[in-house]
Amino acid sequence: MSRKTPTDILLQGLEDLAEQDFKKFIHKLSEFAFDDKPSIPWCKLEKVDRIDAVRLLKEHYDQENAVDIAIKIFTNLNLNNSAMKLKQEKETGLGPWQTPERSANAYRVKYREHIRNKYTTIKDMNSRLGENVKLNSRYTKLIIVNEHRHKKQREHEIMALGRRHAEIMAERASPVTIANLFDSDKDGQSPQIVVLQGAAGIGKTLTARKIMLDWANEELYQNRFDYVFYINCREINLDHEWGSVEDLILKNCPDQNAPTKEILMKPEKLLFIIDGFDELRFSFNQPTSNLCSDPCKKQPVEIILSSLFRKEVLHKSYLIITTRPATLEKLGQCLKDESCAYAEILGFSENERKEYFYMFFGNEEQARRAFNFVKDNEMLFTMCFVPIACWIICTVLKQQMEAGEDLAQTSDTITGIYMLYLFSLLEGHSSNSEKQQVQDNLKGLCSLAADGLWRQKILFEEEDVKKHGLDKPDSLFLNENMFQKGIVCERVYSFIHLSFQEFFAALFYVLEQEETVKKSATAIQPVEKLFEKCGKSRNYLMLTVRFLFGLLNKKRMEEMEKNLSCKFSPKLKNNLLTWVKEKPFLSLFNYDKLLSGKEEIIFYLDYFYCLYEIQEMKFVQSAMNHFTELKFTHHTFTKMDQIVLQFCIKNCCKLESIYIEKSRFLNEDPNEDSPGPCKWPLRLEWCHLTDAGCGTLAAILRTSQSLTELKLPDNKLGDAGVCLLCEGLKHPNCKLQTLDLWKCRLTDAACGDLATVLRTSQSLRELNLGGNKLGDAGVKLLCEGLKHPNCKLERLLMWSCGVTDAACGDLAAVFRTSQSLTELELGAHYSLGDAGVQLLCEGLKHPNCKLERLKLWSCHLTDASYRDLAGVLSTSQSLTELNLGGNKLGSVSKVPQVLFDNKLGDARVQLLCEGLKHPNCKLQKLELWNCGLTDTGLGDLATALRTNQSLTVLNLGGNNLGDAGVRLLCDGLKHSNCKLQKLDLKGCGVTAAGCGDLAPVLRTNQSLTELSLRGNNLGDAGVQLLCKGLKHPKCKLQTLDLQYCGVTDTGCGDLAPVLRTSQSLTELKLRGNNLGDAGVRLLCKGLKHLNCKLQKLYLGYCGVTATGCKDLAPVLRTNHRLTELNLWGKLGDAGVRLLCKDLKHPNCRLQKLHLTKGYLSEEMQAELDALKDTKPDLVIELLDW
Repeated sequence: MSRKTPTDILLQGLEDLAEQDFKKFIHKLSEFAFDDKPSIPWCKLEKVDRIDAVRLLKEHYDQENAVDIAIKIFTNLNLNNSAMKLKQEKETGLGPWQTPERSANAYRVKYREHIRNKYTTIKDMNSRLGENVKLNSRYTKLIIVNEHRHKKQREHEIMALGRRHAEIMAERASPVTIANLFDSDKDGQSPQIVVLQGAAGIGKTLTARKIMLDWANEELYQNRFDYVFYINCREINLDHEWGSVEDLILKNCPDQNAPTKEILMKPEKLLFIIDGFDELRFSFNQPTSNLCSDPCKKQPVEIILSSLFRKEVLHKSYLIITTRPATLEKLGQCLKDESCAYAEILGFSENERKEYFYMFFGNEEQARRAFNFVKDNEMLFTMCFVPIACWIICTVLKQQMEAGEDLAQTSDTITGIYMLYLFSLLEGHSSNSEKQQVQDNLKGLCSLAADGLWRQKILFEEEDVKKHGLDKPDSLFLNENMFQKGIVCERVYSFIHLSFQEFFAALFYVLEQEETVKKSATAIQPVEKLFEKCGKSRNYLMLTVRFLFGLLNKKRMEEMEKNLSCKFSPKLKNNLLTWVKEKPFLSLFNYDKLLSGKEEIIFYLDYFYCLYEIQEMKFVQSAMNHFTELKFTHHTFTKMDQIVLQFCIKNCCKLESIYIEKSRFLNEDPNEDSPGPCKWPLRLEWCHLTDAGCGTLAAILRTSQSLTELKLPDNKLGDAGVCLLCEGLKHPNCKLQTLDLWKCRLTDAACGDLATVLRTSQSLRELNLGGNKLGDAGVKLLCEGLKHPNCKLERLLMWSCGVTDAACGDLAAVFRTSQSLTELELGAHYSLGDAGVQLLCEGLKHPNCKLERLKLWSCHLTDASYRDLAGVLSTSQSLTELNLGGNKLGSVSKVPQVLFDNKLGDARVQLLCEGLKHPNCKLQKLELWNCGLTDTGLGDLATALRTNQSLTVLNLGGNNLGDAGVRLLCDGLKHSNCKLQKLDLKGCGVTAAGCGDLAPVLRTNQSLTELSLRGNNLGDAGVQLLCKGLKHPKCKLQTLDLQYCGVTDTGCGDLAPVLRTSQSLTELKLRGNNLGDAGVRLLCKGLKHLNCKLQKLYLGYCGVTATGCKDLAPVLRTNHRLTELNLWGKLGDAGVRLLCKDLKHPNCRLQKLHLTKGYLSEEMQAELDALKDTKPDLVIELLDW
């Protein structure tokens, strides 16, 4: 008979007490004193259970005295039977409890040895009998970072990790190790639960086993944990017997004599590793009342685990829980957040990949050859950050080396790698009977895999396997697991890895189908449903679809038929090609719903990954044929993303423009301090691109026959990068029309290469070099190219390029000779003086000059410059647009020690007007925003408006004109000769008085169609005056901008009759006015009128609520002209739901609706998604704020 410890005896004595007697015992214990020691404080005893009571007795009175004290208290309480029984147990059952082998500390020595023996070795997935490897000879350090996510993972775990890996390494601090998972955070708090997440095959289980081994070897957590226990979720998932936490501990022990009661007395020294939470089938929605606080009480497994997770039992113990990202949210609902820390395993860095290769091969020369081969193959090297993929690749390469084969024959796609591994397994088990078994079982394996995939099931009982015709389960591809079930063992099967189940599921759809199992008995859906479901739940089906594309490659189909003696379905590939050619690809995957920008980017990439997998040019070209533009924003592109996109772009025959904004391009080495250079050839804005990526861009330019636009703003290309880029631009195959190199760190050295391009390119029409320090020397070099008769450039943007007077002579020579240049932008050149402008004007006045648009904003022009420009206006036959905005000297801090008079602007406008009034003036658009104008200069402009027959657009925004200035301007606007169509007076200090002068203009002017009064304090009185002009039958105004003008519901009362009567007004902008629901109600009276011609209405941030939506909703079904409505603001679900009812109405003609995403629930956003089914032409834009 085994001996008992004092803890065992004392705990048994307390457990035998009735609940009422136990409470009496606790009260008496709080008053009990022994050997001059004070009693245990009541605050410690008030809420204790029996285990806590035993622990406090031992801590306070020592282990030797604890039983005696309990006997005395029992006697004192007249619990004589309990006292007698406890005394007998002490005398007869205790025995020599003090012997070392019976204490928890002594047992730990035996336990360590047991764990060390159990976890020292591991088996490879293709190991044969007796083939084991040392864990420490295979384990390679993994990158682990602190991470806490509550958002459900939407991408497939393995491939999504590459993107997540890149994002985290760019955003997070330095990685953590398994040794400091429980270290205190910045607030000094140490977590009790660490959730270790990571995708399938990323090394979670190996990390858990490594923790067990290192603890047993006394290399980890020595002072923190006395015992570490491993709980395998795959095994416990099948345990339907009731048990306790104590039973879980015993399963880890070498025998059933472990001093579990004593071990449980120090929960703060216990660590439980729960490996594979994602494999658990339990719902974990148990109410708190069902949970158990007694570690010895037997309960269903779900209750035991829930109690551990929620800290109801052993609340001072520690947990490490491993899981896949897909179940992270579910796990989070089971845990006490205040005691949790999250970390994510990202996989191998480059150094760790290299180390893994050397450890795997053992032979240094073989390892070097294999690693260099993989490193040169970007696809394979990228895959190797996932340990399971690294193992597969190493396995295949090693077998190829041993067979003397050329490593270059290895396929470079996921499908190819899995096929090679599959074939290598077959070669390793080469007997004819085994091969025949594989062939016989193949369709059953595929059917089992697909059925499990649709059921989201990875563990299969024997009846599952037999149902699919597998009477003899295939040991090559199915793992046989023996799990304890009561006093017997149960045999359960699983694929060696989830990704192999997905591979075989894809193979199921490719093979010719035979009835291996009745369809009614499986959950397998047709391939069309696979695409549809994939669009909704890509996290667990997308890799299957990718494998499906890969398996349809002609060469791979032949290899599979040869090696597996199977027949492929000829229809599937033809059907798939028809789908991608005839159906928009979003519909193919059932993604014709509302997509956020991030969702659309991820979907594009998933689709491109599928096309990359098939590796057939004609197929991919057909699939990409409908793309003319690609747009990606705010995305971090991994190396693999870049390879896939490069492949698809090269096979996109009709692509015209590629737009990639504010994205990052990484080489996925987490040891680098900053993102690595991009090696991928697409348009990149703020994307950290350097000269290293330009060689690949040049290659694309040389080969693409359709790419017409390349924008690379704010990248560190430098002169070296542009030099490489120009090699592609000069190629006769290059068809690029637009090149944007804004702020790319260029100097004059780059201009020589660009000049050569200008002389040779027959397609380049637009070049943006703004924000580069080209200087006069650079401009001189560019001009040599611009003057060449072969140059076709039309637009040259060079604002803030360090140009001074010295370069203007060269530019003037271009004006005189170039037959193509029609636009030049030289804004933000503070050093451009009168001499320079004079030289430019000489070129502009030349009869051969073809320049139509000249932009000299923020250049600090003086009187002399305006005089020269006036001369150009009176002579130039081509100049139609002049931008002089921002030439307000008085506000410029960069011109020190000079006092400027803002009214200098008036004098300069007077000079300019001399040119405008000239009968030869051809100017159509004049921009004078923020030029320091006042009412003084408006008289001259009014005179110009009365005489000029060409000016149609005038921008005076940001000038302090006031009502007096508007009055003067209106004198010109009312003149019958005035041809102005667009007038911008935003922020000009206009009030209601100015509106009184503008109203007659609206009644009489027959050309004015657009008026902006944004940012003027017009108020309701001003609107009332304007409406008098708007209601006039001769008013021709089409667009009126009254944003932020202090309008209220009163002003809406005047606008409503305008909407009923105006025959011209089609666009009304009222954003930022406090209209409220009352104002909207009044507007709706006009909107519902049959005569209303309004097409666009902007009511963003006007205080509209659900009440206002109730009035707007009927408008949507009755107004047949309204096509765009902006309702940014706090409408809430109730308001939008009211709108949705009428948006569905067949009479609703609305084409675009603007809402604010931040004020809508996920349910409401889902309803908007569903709305697209009934209104496919309606675009709903959600402002992400």
